[in-house]
Amino acid sequence: MQSIQLFRNLLEQQQYAALVDHCLQADMADPAIQVLLCLAYLHQGDRVAAQAMFEQSQAQADSMDAATRLDLVAVYMLLHQTEKAIDLVEEIRPAIEVTKDQALRGLLCARLGWCRMQQGKLREAKALFAQSADLYNRRIAVYLNLARLCLMNNPDQITFNSAEAQQFVDQAVTILQQEHPHWAETLVAQCTEQLRLLQLEIWVRTDELAQAESWLNEKRESIDEADWAGLIVGTAILLAGCDQHEQASDLLRESLRYYPKNIALHVQMAELAEVQGRRLQAIRILHRALRLAEQQDADTFRLRCRLAEVNLQVNLAAARTHLEKARDTVDQLAASDDLLEQKLRQHKLQLRLIQAQIESNEQNFSIADQLFREVLEENPYSIPALRGLGQQHMQLGEIDEAITLYERLKQVDPVVGHSALINARHFPENEAVLEKLDKAARMPSLQGSVKTGILFQLAAAWEKRKNYDKAFSYAHDANKLSRRFLHYDAKKHRNMCARIRYAFNKALYEHRQGFGINSTLPVFVLGMPRSGTTLAEQILSGHSKIYGAGELGIIPQRIQGLNRWERQVGSGRQYPDCVDDLSAYDTAGIANGIVDELQAMAAEEKPEAKFVVDKLPHNFESIGFIKFLFPNARIISVRRDPRDIALSNYFTDYQAKHGGMGFAYDLTDIGEQLADHNLLMQHWHQTFPAEILEINYEDVVDDLEGTARKMFDYIGVEWEDQVLSFNKLDRPVKTASVWQVRQPIYKTSMAKWKRYENHLSPLIKGTNTKIISDKIEMMTLPEPGMLIDGVSLYKTDKLDKAEYRFKQLLHHIPQHAAAHAMLGIIYAKSGRIEDAIKMMEQAHEKCPWNKNWRNDLIQAYVMAGETQKAENLKQKKSPGQGLYDDSLIAEKSDNALVDIDSRFETAHVV
Repeated sequence: MQSIQLFRNLLEQQQYAALVDHCLQADMADPAIQVLLCLAYLHQGDRVAAQAMFEQSQAQADSMDAATRLDLVAVYMLLHQTEKAIDLVEEIRPAIEVTKDQALRGLLCARLGWCRMQQGKLREAKALFAQSADLYNRRIAVYLNLARLCLMNNPDQITFNSAEAQQFVDQAVTILQQEHPHWAETLVAQCTEQLRLLQLEIWVRTDELAQAESWLNEKRESIDEADWAGLIVGTAILLAGCDQHEQASDLLRESLRYYPKNIALHVQMAELAEVQGRRLQAIRILHRALRLAEQQDADTFRLRCRLAEVNLQVNLAAARTHLEKARDTVDQLAASDDLLEQKLRQHKLQLRLIQAQIESNEQNFSIADQLFREVLEENPYSIPALRGLGQQHMQLGEIDEAITLYERLKQVDPVVGHSALINARHFPENEAVLEKLDKAARMPSLQGSVKTGILFQLAAAWEKRKNYDKAFSYAHDANKLSRRFLHYDAKKHRNMCARIRYAFNKALYEHRQGFGINSTLPVFVLGMPRSGTTLAEQILSGHSKIYGAGELGIIPQRIQGLNRWERQVGSGRQYPDCVDDLSAYDTAGIANGIVDELQAMAAEEKPEAKFVVDKLPHNFESIGFIKFLFPNARIISVRRDPRDIALSNYFTDYQAKHGGMGFAYDLTDIGEQLADHNLLMQHWHQTFPAEILEINYEDVVDDLEGTARKMFDYIGVEWEDQVLSFNKLDRPVKTASVWQVRQPIYKTSMAKWKRYENHLSPLIKGTNTKIISDKIEMMTLPEPGMLIDGVSLYKTDKLDKAEYRFKQLLHHIPQHAAAHAMLGIIYAKSGRIEDAIKMMEQAHEKCPWNKNWRNDLIQAYVMAGETQKAENLKQKKSPGQGLYDDSLIAEKSDNALVDIDSRFETAHVV
């Protein structure tokens, strides 16, 4: 029994390789050894070996003791067989509960709690985890699960409670600090990372981004690059999970300023871009990561494979090239014996999978089928092979075969299996198949979700069959269900549009003349989504001097940069209110950075281009900012019958990934968005008369050449006949309209709304509702850059002028934390220590996460003789302190109050 407990200790310490070695040297006839070996294989990802050992152990299930059967529960958990795990727990529960082994009883509660959590029984899961902690309070995973449950929001069962989550994180930190000397390094590292990410999740979920950013900046100075990059990647994923994709992108871009050669940060940037539908941008970033890997003599296999996968939908020739280079890499490593046999086998399987996907995309279905089946013969549990072959069957209309494969896939990983069904793209030919898909769509997953993607596909299929009422019914259900996961606020959007109109007025440009740069490189094609922006960009991209870059996040990223800066200085403002603080130097810097980025994009694919098109539709909200940066920018606004725009959005599955498309899941919201768009465009035309070209989708359809000539004349390039063959262009396009741009102009999408006229009352209501926004109270600075001017004056020892500048700023923005902090420093340097403390206290109260301002206040207390206040502030922990390697804030040198050079170095960088 002692040896078995030692083996279980290895399992708890996550020493899976060592556990495999020990088990293979032990009595393999012992069912306890078999189950533990099965668990080790599962944790290592070797499902084939695990399944073989699992089947062997089942023959002796009746002879297992209670502890071994509790290990078997863990096997069922990892195999996603939750019901079997629960049945076994209930069977062994009486035997374990009568024991005096508190740890074993606590483990039973913890595993049952995990099962209940998978079933969606959150209240019961939380109670079981709490009971587990009471029985045995040294198991850190229990507190991690309790914290995660507190961060869920299911009003019927459990309420979001960040304060309680923080308590559980703090308890887990205490356990880690006490127990880590007895733990394996890998376990300590994993628990530390999980706790850090949970802390970050608390801040992200409670919208305390400034606190998170400050903590991450502090961590950058105390942990190595790889660990810090891991935290940044984790935070970016958390932000994206809260529909804050632009903030996530901004965080990654800012982090690359510190570690510009970090491959992990580049890879996550690429993943984020792809999730947002910006596949071309993802490819460019992955190319950059590949070059870095080559320079650093790092492994390029994974990056080559990723490039091949991302290129599958846009450039199959490039996908094949990267596949072959990845194969060359593996061959070289195999020849040099630098690759372990198991790793070599995994690499070769991955290469075969990618080749199968390429062949399938090129419609070489028989070759692809053979490759997929070869992979499945070697590994029957391969998720990519099951999904890929199922997708191919869907393409061929072999629905039964596809669903059979997806059912197998769900046994391996239910989430991936359901996602595969959702993402299937095939319109069946008969109603019997549609009924099967309907049943599959409404079959709930383990989390209780509905496969809305299939409902959208059914809507399109029934529309194709001209049963428009049924098609609308499916679209309605799909949108209604999708909205559960969205947080779109129509009133908030309306208020934001009103603030944009208020902030970007004619007076702003009159008082900020000469701002931005004169470049005409960027061309912005914008309008409501599904209005025809893709078609317009496709026509423009046919010109030899114009490069179509797709939907870029360049403008939203810069806006997030402005918001980040305002958070750092504690101004209490955000975009668009803060644009009045941008100086000519700032706008030129931002604009030049955008030009450099666009030129780099074009240089890779179309170096002769003189213009680069960004066709992000919602840039219509940012025309004021665009004109602030690029007074001479060419802006093409695409309009279309609003009823057709509405129906096209309503029938499109945006997969609920972006908060910016949240309006598209409700006809009333779409109507209000259309009205907001219309009013904004009126404002821009009044603010920039005759500077924005407006074209109509219907005009493009009726008179392609005439409308195209109008666009090229506006941009300022000579006519080229090949632009009329836009559907034959050999260039990737990745938007919701991708299938349409490969076809010639057609008129079937015009007046499509008439098919659904009897369903449009919510749309009409939203469109015609009077536009009313909250009262706007927006202070406008008479001149920009007061904070930076004040800092510059301070650095040159012009304290009186600096003081006046900061007081000016506080006159306009009384809550500005950085101005208070700087006045405090000036007062302290001038000997006015009481006044200094008052200012510093206000700055600290506004931004308690700012380490510099906190240290300044501590030092000021010491200078004033208020040592108890200084000591109290030292001892007071800010959220996030104590995550394993944290310590209390250290003393600063005597000149800390005047050492501010590093605090405002990035003032103009956005």
